[in-house]
Amino acid sequence: MGTGRFQIWLIKPTRYDDDGYPLQWWRSIIPSNSLACLNGIVGDALARGVLGDIPADVHSIDEIHDHVDPARIIRDIRRHGGRGFIGLVGVQTNQYPRALDLAREFRKAGLPVSIGGFHVSGCISMLKELPPELVEAQTLGIGLFAGEAEDGRIDEVLQDALHGQMKPLYDHLKETPNLDGAPIPLMPKGQVAKNITRYSSFDLGRGCPFECSFCTIINVQGRKSRFRSADDLEAIVRTNAAQGIDRFFLTDDNFARNRNWEAFCDRLIALKDQGFPVRLIIQVDTLAHEIPNFIDKCVAAGADQIFIGLENVNADSLEGAKKRQNRVEDYRAMFLAWKRHPIFITCGYIIGFPNDTYESIQRDIEILKDELAVDTIYLNYLTPLPGSEDHRRLHNAGTWMDPDLTKYDLNHRVTHHPRMSDEEWERAYRDAHRSFYSWEHMERVVKRLVALRSNKRFTTINRLVAYREAVRLEGVAKLESGYFRIKRREQRRSDLPVEMFVPFHAKYLAHSVAALGGTLLTYARLRLMLRRIMRDPKRFDYVDRAITPVEAEDLHLLSDTRSTVYADRRREKAAA
Repeated sequence: MGTGRFQIWLIKPTRYDDDGYPLQWWRSIIPSNSLACLNGIVGDALARGVLGDIPADVHSIDEIHDHVDPARIIRDIRRHGGRGFIGLVGVQTNQYPRALDLAREFRKAGLPVSIGGFHVSGCISMLKELPPELVEAQTLGIGLFAGEAEDGRIDEVLQDALHGQMKPLYDHLKETPNLDGAPIPLMPKGQVAKNITRYSSFDLGRGCPFECSFCTIINVQGRKSRFRSADDLEAIVRTNAAQGIDRFFLTDDNFARNRNWEAFCDRLIALKDQGFPVRLIIQVDTLAHEIPNFIDKCVAAGADQIFIGLENVNADSLEGAKKRQNRVEDYRAMFLAWKRHPIFITCGYIIGFPNDTYESIQRDIEILKDELAVDTIYLNYLTPLPGSEDHRRLHNAGTWMDPDLTKYDLNHRVTHHPRMSDEEWERAYRDAHRSFYSWEHMERVVKRLVALRSNKRFTTINRLVAYREAVRLEGVAKLESGYFRIKRREQRRSDLPVEMFVPFHAKYLAHSVAALGGTLLTYARLRLMLRRIMRDPKRFDYVDRAITPVEAEDLHLLSDTRSTVYADRRREKAAA
């Protein structure tokens, strides 16, 4: 008869790699905030009694570092009496094929399944008709969830799952939920321990007022910003502290646009004084340094790693993508403002804007290396993600986009470029990455941090290794990489055959040895480089253009990118 307990499995699926195997690691890097949010939301729903007197258990797992075995989960549900629900959470476009393969297995066993996340929400928000992969899911009896699950919206899903009557679509895109007082994001300690750096995650605001054409956030979470309260933040910190967790990735797309940023920082500073210090990774825009006291308070609150959506150093490209808030002439001052503190800076950088050529991309990367005190860059292809304006425009025009959704991870080319051949665009991506993470430039990055007396020496070394070798040795972006790749021969995407035992394990072993060996060699070489620089008696005398304040007119960013946009702006300013 079992225990009669309703079993709820919240699963964040991974994506398939280029060989068709789930991308998994012994230890991963970035936690899933979607999973943390749903874990908190479902826990709150059960506490409110949405299932009546039916007892329930919640299992939250992230497939990027966990083995998701549908057969085992099905057996577990049957052992407890046969009633359960599978929620595939936060599914991005590149993860959708894997999510659908998992869902098929659960549906064969007759279990209720729902798929939510940016792919479902983006397609429904921007396309007139459901794409084939969403229609297929509904044909299988899978319930699609569009939008955010706060404000009790998960209740209906859980009640329908309990009675085995999932609706084809739960559409909550028209109205965005209130976040103030909403259930807090929370991950079990066991899941956080499987992240290399023991970081958990939370969000304090959603929505974005900007209108970048490549962005999905504005069309899924809306243009109107919504925020949690300082009391919510304190609850997040204290609840996690009870589990021994004090490191967080703040997933707000732009913390600088959160109107409560100062109240949040003040509360974190107060908690630090009470014995609850935190370390934060935050995302900000290129204008954040202009907000009075913003940088100083973020650092005092615990922020020591910053992600900035730089996107490009070519102003014409930024204008074409409606990224008008990024002002190239302010870049140097912006980075130096952050570098007054021991801050590690990563920048997102997009390759493949319409006016790009192979030569212009390599030139712009050289200018970035020379002009800006960036520690690492996260290189992406310009990708028409479902849910973005770019995707809708290409879809409506009937323009070719790669039908393999697994490739929509920002690290594969999925469209053609108007000025570059497919091979040339891919070569531009590879060579740009190779150029930034060359030994010559990595030494320049290390010399800058030493000259600036930063205490982020080992953070910098570790991040340089990760960003360089994830792409070079593993063929994945750093943010989806980890320690020691896990592959299981039987787990392969449904449209590919299972490989023979000996060839599979021979390739797996050879790759593992090469990847581990290459990573260790790079780490050792960078540590020796750091030691040599630290022993140089003139190490604090080092200077280059990136850490030398200059007038905007002297920036190569303006003169060498041939920016008509900013040339016009300078002429207008002079005329005024």
